[in-house]
Amino acid sequence: MRNLQYYIIVIPAALIAISFHEMSHALAARLLGDRTAESRGRLNFNPLSHIDPLGLLCMVFFGFGWARPVPVNPRYFKNPKTGMAVTAFAGPLSNFVLGFVSLFLYIALTVSFSGRVVSAFAQFMYVLATMNVGLGIFNLIPIPPLDGSKILFMFLPNRWAAWCYQYEGYIRFGLVFCLYLGLLDGVIVAGQSFVLGRFLTWGLKICSAVGLL
Repeated sequence: MRNLQYYIIVIPAALIAISFHEMSHALAARLLGDRTAESRGRLNFNPLSHIDPLGLLCMVFFGFGWARPVPVNPRYFKNPKTGMAVTAFAGPLSNFVLGFVSLFLYIALTVSFSGRVVSAFAQFMYVLATMNVGLGIFNLIPIPPLDGSKILFMFLPNRWAAWCYQYEGYIRFGLVFCLYLGLLDGVIVAGQSFVLGRFLTWGLKICSAVGLL
């Protein structure tokens, strides 16, 4: 059974990962010409602007989840399909970047410092890394409403995307049900382990190059 210390670490890590993910969607859309998310107060790191209660619970208990979707109007993009795909990919990409930085800090702190405070911060960095990588991998699954579906739609006929959007509520329910049953655990954990393994290798190489090892 997970103790209070676990939740004290995991909940802030989940909020940071979700906020970073959604803010990156909003920023990508803004850079591509769509101010919709910005006008609705989503271009910020405030977790209260982004959290979806069910998605946050999934993050805390399953290690992967989602936030409240950032509103995007593809009509403002020069190429709507490409703009949607780029905006969607910005979320997982930002999680991978933050995941790598967090894992690198975990390695650097672990090999260079000691003490309870440093150890606690290093542990938080490791949890933040795993949360971000897990969130990034999960959202790349090509199932609506996840980001991977919007990337996939760039290569599919418009009628397929329209059908998925029409039944997105039912698909979301099925997704939560699959998470509850653990049907996606194998794919997500395998992807998470692969990415974390690569990040660990790169982090150790960087630490070695700068003389921390």
